Amino acid sequence: MFYAYFPVFLMLGVAALVALSVFGLTTALGPKNMTPEKAIPYESGSETTGARHIRLSIKFYLTAILFVVFDIEAVFLYPWSSLFRELGWFGFIEMASFLAVLGVTLVYAWKKGALKWES
Repeated sequence: MFYAYFPVFLMLGVAALVALSVFGLTTALGPKNMTPEKAIPYESGSETTGARHIRLSIKFYLTAILFVVFDIEAVFLYPWSSLFRELGWFGFIEMASFLAVLGVTLVYAWKKGALKWES
């Protein structure tokens, strides 16, 4: 049983060894002199203006979370649409219930004002 997975474990071990070796070599052989110019944050070649640590609005986080939720919905919809004929009514009902839950989620987010950008 173990012999069937031996090439996979060997490849994972070699990949980890190569990654750790490259990381170790660059740390050991790389330059270590920190100058004031290297300590400045890089902003596309221009001088930094304003506060460096600004607080982001919660709207950005809500938008990102909603994007991830509905992006994962698309990830689930694609294989379902490819296997629609093989799944039959059972697959249709499963996906309809999944889309209904997502629809309720969208309506809830809409009613709570998560989709309003101005405030």
